[in-house]
Amino acid sequence: MDASPQLPPAYKMVAYGGTPIVRCWGRMSVRGLDALPTSGPTLLALNHDSYWDPIAVAAATKHHRQLQALAKESLWHVPVVKWVTTNAGHIPVSRGKGDREALAIAEQSLRDGSCIGIFLEGTRSLGRELRARSGLGHLAAAVPEAEIVCCRVTGTVDVPRLGRRPRIGVEFFRPAGGGMQPGEEPRDFCQRLLDEIRAGAPRDVAGRKHRAAIARGESPG
Repeated sequence: MDASPQLPPAYKMVAYGGTPIVRCWGRMSVRGLDALPTSGPTLLALNHDSYWDPIAVAAATKHHRQLQALAKESLWHVPVVKWVTTNAGHIPVSRGKGDREALAIAEQSLRDGSCIGIFLEGTRSLGRELRARSGLGHLAAAVPEAEIVCCRVTGTVDVPRLGRRPRIGVEFFRPAGGGMQPGEEPRDFCQRLLDEIRAGAPRDVAGRKHRAAIARGESPG
């Protein structure tokens, strides 16, 4: 493996600051990290069930390479979070819209050799079966030389649960069907990746409030 990457201070704060929680309390195991290139344009496709997912992935990869995530724009409304996300190199996306500006920024970063991480569902699943969004597919079509890597995150929903110690898993792998195929639509490509990821990462609900809502027969959203 190459030498540890030079990470921005804000990125280090999250990756190293979260490590004791996900590694020690969360008993995190990491598999398949060799599937993630240490350099060059890379698209990382992930599932999303918990706010702890990006922290676990950052902690798992901090000695490997920096990841730039496409994250919901509302995070930039909170001053402290805005400072962290901006200075860590993440890219704001207006959820529910075709955010061309965000994709253009991500495309240029990808061409410059970055690793762009995208939560395929666009938001936490909250136990729901959500369709994949198409953003990663558009980037794969625009930068066909980008390596495609999947990341399956499990166990993070248990981090905030009192009396239940988590067992977090972060697994990297190459998609069985390969990268984007000729004639494959961006959304279909992303759904294929999501289905493969979700085959080993059942949807779960994060947080006591949302679990209680489901128990009452209400929507967790």
